[in-house]
Formats: sequence, C-alpha cells, structure tokens
Amino acid sequence: MRKMNEVDVVLVGGGWTGGILGKELSEAGLKVVCLERGGPQSSAEDFTVPRMRDELAIGQRHGLMVNTTDNTETIRNRAEETALPYRRLGSYLMGIGVGGASTHWNGHTWRWNDTEFKIRSNYEEKYGKKYIPEDMTIQDWGVTYKELEKYYDKFEKVAGISGKAGNIKGKKIEGGNVFEAPRTGDYPLPQLQNGYSGELFADAAKKMGYHPFPRPTANTSQAYTNPDGAKFGECQYCGHCERFGCEANAKGGAHMTVLPAAMKQKTFEMRTNAWVTKVERDASGKKATGVTYTNTITGEECFQPAKIVMLCAFGMNNVHLMLLSGIGEAYDPVTGKGVIGKNYCYQTGAGAMLFFDDKHFHPFMASGGMGVLIDDFHGNWDFDRTSHNYIGGSIIGTSIYGGRPIQWRPTPDGTPAWGSKWKEETVKWYDRSMNITASGSVMPNRGNYLDLDPTYKNRFGSPLMRMTFDYKDNERKLSAHSAQVINNIAASMNPTRLTKAAARNSWSAVPYQSTHNTGGTIMGTNPGNSVTNKYGQVWGVDNLFIMGASLLPHNSAYNPTGPVAAIAYMAADIIKNVYIKNPGKLIDA
Repeated sequence: MRKMNEVDVVLVGGGWTGGILGKELSEAGLKVVCLERGGPQSSAEDFTVPRMRDELAIGQRHGLMVNTTDNTETIRNRAEETALPYRRLGSYLMGIGVGGASTHWNGHTWRWNDTEFKIRSNYEEKYGKKYIPEDMTIQDWGVTYKELEKYYDKFEKVAGISGKAGNIKGKKIEGGNVFEAPRTGDYPLPQLQNGYSGELFADAAKKMGYHPFPRPTANTSQAYTNPDGAKFGECQYCGHCERFGCEANAKGGAHMTVLPAAMKQKTFEMRTNAWVTKVERDASGKKATGVTYTNTITGEECFQPAKIVMLCAFGMNNVHLMLLSGIGEAYDPVTGKGVIGKNYCYQTGAGAMLFFDDKHFHPFMASGGMGVLIDDFHGNWDFDRTSHNYIGGSIIGTSIYGGRPIQWRPTPDGTPAWGSKWKEETVKWYDRSMNITASGSVMPNRGNYLDLDPTYKNRFGSPLMRMTFDYKDNERKLSAHSAQVINNIAASMNPTRLTKAAARNSWSAVPYQSTHNTGGTIMGTNPGNSVTNKYGQVWGVDNLFIMGASLLPHNSAYNPTGPVAAIAYMAADIIKNVYIKNPGKLIDA
C-alpha cells in the first residue's frame, strides 16, 4: 500500500459539500485533498452540444450516473424479504464524477426551517404526544433556522438561485412563498418564466384560495457573476436539465462554482478516480487517522493520512462507508439500539396528467426549475393536519422539465402501450398536456433502515449496503390527501381528458421518483439519538465529520440541497474558527 503525505483535511466526495468544504478550508490555509470516486468533468470539456442533446445516451442510459455493476445497493420493502441488487437505475439516480449530482440536478433549492428542525417538539406541542405514532422515530435536529439563515443566503448567491421571496424580515410578499421563514433579502436573481401551464395552474390555485409562487431554482434567469467570480450564462430553456449537464453554465453546480475556486488555492488538491473503501482509526478507535482508497485506473491501493476526515459523498455512500469502517453501532430495528443506518427516508407524492384539445404548452421549451407551486399543505404551519392524521406535508404544482422525444410521451388512460393508436395519441397530446404533481415528505420509521447485505458484494469484495424501505401509514395518508388536492385543482381547470392522481401506497424501485435519499448518519443532540452533532462532527471520533443528506433525521417535501449546503458552510466556519484552535475537542453542540 502506498502511503501519501499527511494533510490537514481529507474530503471523501467532490460534490456540493466537498466543494464547499474544500474551498472554505483551503482558503483558510489548511492543506486539503479531495478524493472523488469518478473522473474529472467540466462544462467546457464534457457538457457541450451535441453530446448534451443525446437523450438516449445521457437521459435514458444514464451517461452521468454511477455504473451499478461496480457498486450498488440491495433493496427490499420489509425485513422478512430477501433483498436483491438495484441493477437498473430507476427510483433514484446516483451521480458520479467531479461535481457529483450537482452536474445533472434540476436545481430546486429550498430553505428548510424550524418546522423541520424542531419537528418532534412542534408536533407534540400542537397536536399532543399521542399524535406521533410509536414506530415513527422523528426527533429534533439540534440546529435552528436562525443559525442557518446566513448560510442559506450565502449558498443561494454562490449557486445563482432564481426565485421570488415571500417573506423578507417578516414582511409577507404576494407572489412569493408567503409560508417560508423570514429571509434577510431576496434571491440573487429574479424568477424564471412560468410557462403557459404555470399560468393556468396559478390562476386555478388562486381561485381556490391557495398561494401560488414560482419554484426557487439554480437555473439562472439572466447572466450572473457570483461572489467568487464564477460566471453564469442565461438559461436557454432547452429542456435538458434533469440528468444532463448544462453547456450554457446556466445551472449552478459545484463543478463550476466552489470547486474551481478551491482549485485556485495552492493548498487544495483534487484526486479523481479515487474510491475510498475505509476510514482508518488509531488503536483507541477514537481518532481517525485517514482513509484507504484505491485508484480505479491503476488499481493501486493508497492510504491518505489526515488530521481531519470529512465524508462528503452521496448520502447513502456515507452510511455505507461508516458501516464498512465499523464506526459506531449499526442500527437494529428489533431492539431499536444503534444509530448507523437509522432513519433512512425517501420521498412520496402523487401526480395527475391533464389533456386539452384547445391548449398548447410547447413542452420542449423548459428548464429544470420552471414551474409554479403551492406550499399551503407543507410550509403552512396553520394547516390543520388532524383531519388527515399525518405528519409532514406536500408541495403541489406543475413543472415541465423538457418535452424530450423519448421521455415525454403523455397519453390518456386507456391508450394502448404500442401500435398505431399509441402513435396517434402521442402525436395528438404531446403539445396539449400538462401535469400537476405533489412532492411529499417521508417520516422515519423503525422498520426503514440501512445495513450491510449478508450475501452480495461490490467489486472490492465488500458487502453491499442493504436498504429496507416502504411507505408506512403516515405516507399513505399524506399521498392520498395530496392526490385529492391535485384532482380538485385539475377538475377546476376543465381538461378534455384527465388521468387522475392516485395515492402511492407502496414504494417500488422501478419508476423514477426522486433522488432525495436522507438519513442513516443522522444529526442530533446526543450520542444516544444521533451519529453527529449539528456540525456533522461524529460523537466518539472527534476529528471525523459527515456532511450531506445522510445527516437529515427525516425527509421534507422540499429538496434537501438547501440545508445540506447551509450545514456544510456552518461546519466550515466552526472548523476554521473553533476546532483548529483546539483540535480533538468535541465542539459544543
């Protein structure tokens, strides 16, 4: 094994959190190495036309995603079932390469608030302790919106978020999300265009007493230079955001913002094709000494010593690495003991398709974040959930991510799946249909968790991670209510044909739904209920930090990137200003 020179910080993963920590800590003078499992990639070299218009190679065959023959998870709905490998990407898509998922995300960016961060306390206070099911393991996070607000603001400016504020310093602003927490200022860029479907949805929602607003997103509505000097182009509404890289630099990503800024520092090094297999510790087990990784090009195994180890990979990969490294106690759903793998969550939802003989939507002109939503059933804490008997909520609205010829083939119920009639219907409805969908939260449950599979192994002979997950009663009730709201709004719009929304009662790994996987190394207030404190510092291994969505103790209706980035910025500040002055001491949570 080759031993590298010791550095101050080793980062595992080169996506948003690795980029944020790399930039912030290297600028502070710390020597930083970032280990990225995938290869190098950039807008100029890799996201150019015509390659980024190849829907078959990039959109359908997942050209920017992980190769599941190298590493994947095994999946089952219940513990009594045998888990099988997730070989064909479906329900969620894991990115790989410099920039991680930020290269191919849609850009949706939200500020989670104290409704989420104090979720158990809030629900117990409003609805009583008996309202929370016994098998629902929700908990307060140990962090507050007030602590994160300035970091949300910083990330929005770095990523070039377009949107319209609905609450600036407590003043509600019509046209924005009036249910959001108070902001110190507006988004750095104005909202994207709504599109015709967005205008129709907004009109219908207003007539029903709801509060529509444009989706906040990292698609730049105009040319923009961020505080670090990264230059963004203007969104071209090309319809190739989700699953694709942006050749116009109009979609904020780590590969074109924080990572280039880090690479300008002499104290920062990006090492690609470096697959980290274990976090190493000293004899006491209480101090991380570095990480072992393999160069996937040469096959050489290396040890990278570091004073601080930070796991910044895709959330489930962080959990897998902790399990493989034997750090912390693995969660046992029978006894309820252990914390590694606990509180794995996904997202739920519902969706309807509306068809109009007399309307044209031009779906080929779209962006990853173009859309109009209502937050009346999630961020609105005044919404009384007792009549529906669930915890959490959903955001509801219409979005068109791009009318690409393979993926966008909407047809009404009853249409044959192939043949001349199917062709006729796809031609007729391609430009005459729109959707209304819901993105719903998922609460942790005692029976949903991550652990090591006893049978299947990856290319290095290590056990695959096993996912045990299904929707529970809470999510079924939430999805049913979301479907009801969607269908009421849809009916009010008088479509020619309507494929109604239906509740999601069971989770399947086959159709794509969301890449918002959370939990497994959750943050909290003490070692008994969490893996880390609010800064991502691991209890019991003081120089090991975890970043990313695996920290989140439950999943919101909102996309997780906002709090993930804000926590990373907060952790960078505490490391620079507190931890390095007294290394090894646990930061006061």
